[in-house]
Amino acid sequence: MRDYALPLLVTAAVTYLLTPLVRRAAIRAGAVIPARDRDVHAGPIPRMGGLAMFLGVLAGLVCATQIGPLRGVISGYGLLLAAAVIVVVGLIDDRWGLNVVAKLAGQVTAAAILFASGARLTSFPEPQDHVFNLTPNESVVVTILVVVATINAVNFIDGLDGLAVGIVCIAAVSFFVYYYSLTQSEGLAPEAPPALASVVLAGACLGFLPHNFYPARIFMGDTGSMLLGLLLAYVPIQAISPIDYVSLNYRANRFAEILPLLLPAAVMVIPYTDMLRAVVRRTRAGQSPFAADRKHLHHRMLEIGHSHRSSVLILYGWAALFSGAVVGLSIATVHLQVLVAITLAAVLVLVLLSIPKLRWWERRRPAPEPGRPR
Repeated sequence: MRDYALPLLVTAAVTYLLTPLVRRAAIRAGAVIPARDRDVHAGPIPRMGGLAMFLGVLAGLVCATQIGPLRGVISGYGLLLAAAVIVVVGLIDDRWGLNVVAKLAGQVTAAAILFASGARLTSFPEPQDHVFNLTPNESVVVTILVVVATINAVNFIDGLDGLAVGIVCIAAVSFFVYYYSLTQSEGLAPEAPPALASVVLAGACLGFLPHNFYPARIFMGDTGSMLLGLLLAYVPIQAISPIDYVSLNYRANRFAEILPLLLPAAVMVIPYTDMLRAVVRRTRAGQSPFAADRKHLHHRMLEIGHSHRSSVLILYGWAALFSGAVVGLSIATVHLQVLVAITLAAVLVLVLLSIPKLRWWERRRPAPEPGRPR
């Protein structure tokens, strides 16, 4: 665990320190887009903050190469090359704008680089001690689809200050806790690509969040949202296929066969749900699935009366609940009934916080009738 602390701190520190410099560069480069109808901020704010996160991730990975146990964990330059492609595409889009086809081409190219470097989905665990193996062609298609879908899911929720960065950070921490605890329980080497990638991803988010939380001084733009989506897809892809989950000891993992698939789904439930809702909504209206509107989950939170900050914090809570429940199923030593009870209690609290009409403690007492004492 201590080996991962330094890459985390280096990534966070470099990202935090470089973000103001990137902000100035974005202003000078003209990467400042005025507020649009679908935006929730009033004035123009510079973008391209993802460049600082990319440099922070690069610094964190370089730092890891100087730590004995972590040296060579992420071998080759496939991840960095894919990230560089995404960042270049994002920078061009943040400054001059790109059409959907061009951005999609860049995303597919980055996903193909990851696949060529060895980060690919080749099999999935199934119940009854079975494994579903993909053919080479299926492996290519599924891997690219997962990467592209995750990139766009993160991009879709990047609508409130600090929202996407915070949710991705929660996801990265959840992935790290799950995979690290799994390797410890089963006696596997804790120095693994998913754990290191989760650490630098969390570090980049932690370093950027102080500049991006409401009121934001800089946006990460497509440069950042696509980079975070790429790294977030890389973690489960690298973890699912290489590990023999079927043979895992159930003392370490109560649901060894389904958690590898359930964890990514639970961690990304908010981005994926928002993306699917948007695609269905826009397709029914005869629009492009990538057409912008003000009907995302975060926009709904604002419409029902939440402030900017409370909307973000509540969505943080839901993301933490979904991911924490699945991680708890794997590593918690308490009885399953206790874990379920705690999860349901957390759901109840979040529902009360999410729906203002249910907050009975905030309801005002009716005014007294004229002439009657209070």
